[in-house]
Amino acid sequence: MELTWLAQFMQQHRLPQRFQTTVEHYYWPLAQRLAQQAQALDQPLLLGIHGCQGSGKSTLTTFLCAVLTELLDVPAVGMSIDDFYRTRTERQQLARQVHPLLITRGVPGTHDTDFLNEVLSGLLQQQVPMMIPRFNKAMDDRFSPSEWTVVEQPQRIIILEGWCVGVEAQAISALQAPVNHLEAKHDRDGQWRHYVNQQLAQRYWPIFQQIDRLLMLRAPSFDSVLQWRTEQEHALRASMACIDAKRQPNQLMSDDELAYFIAHYQRLTEHALATMPDRVDDCFTLSSERAIRAWRTRGDS
Repeated sequence: MELTWLAQFMQQHRLPQRFQTTVEHYYWPLAQRLAQQAQALDQPLLLGIHGCQGSGKSTLTTFLCAVLTELLDVPAVGMSIDDFYRTRTERQQLARQVHPLLITRGVPGTHDTDFLNEVLSGLLQQQVPMMIPRFNKAMDDRFSPSEWTVVEQPQRIIILEGWCVGVEAQAISALQAPVNHLEAKHDRDGQWRHYVNQQLAQRYWPIFQQIDRLLMLRAPSFDSVLQWRTEQEHALRASMACIDAKRQPNQLMSDDELAYFIAHYQRLTEHALATMPDRVDDCFTLSSERAIRAWRTRGDS
């Protein structure tokens, strides 16, 4: 690993010093394995990265794309399933026609899977140029096409990251009881969770089955999700100077609002934590401080 390159990468992305240790022990060996696997294939390698909110998916994706392309001569491009959220207008229509909870982005059913499949298929078939959409979470809507990412050259590795990437649908029997106050109060008849589960099985799973290698950033528990996401929100709030100290910026959520938002993710996050570690190709087990404690890769005894 070229330390000068890594130092520049860390400075550019404002990463803590401990990231160097993570790279040396885990991310650089992973990148080397990915490069070898991709070079042995006749078509691009599709890597799926799963992890709950705040687990480090975006940082890992950014690092892998940079190091593969710049140091290992294996062109790689990454995209988040978040960037394929349906527009706010489309989710408003879903909320009216299917269930009010679908106005909140995140769960299966709130992504444009046809669009995702179209972009993935194009990249895997090395059709360029290809445009990858971008989603503005502060505005809760998609950026205009003029601000999308343009892939101009064929890629050897395509990375798809997201909190529900690789997650299988639940058994119908598992949908009967609510998992939290949100479901108990706003989804008493189970219509929302049944719809989400159906979408996961019928529209997401066929996409996930195209993944050649699946990696999981495994949180200790769902409690960590709220902790990590709250830390992110507090850090953002502290970093933003407000002219009126009594008024917070619109895009920031209070702790209660954040807890309500995260509750939409609880069911499938806990399902993933229970079912995915044993079937993924690479599992990075995280501590409560988001440090990697162990790496199990396919073939380990």
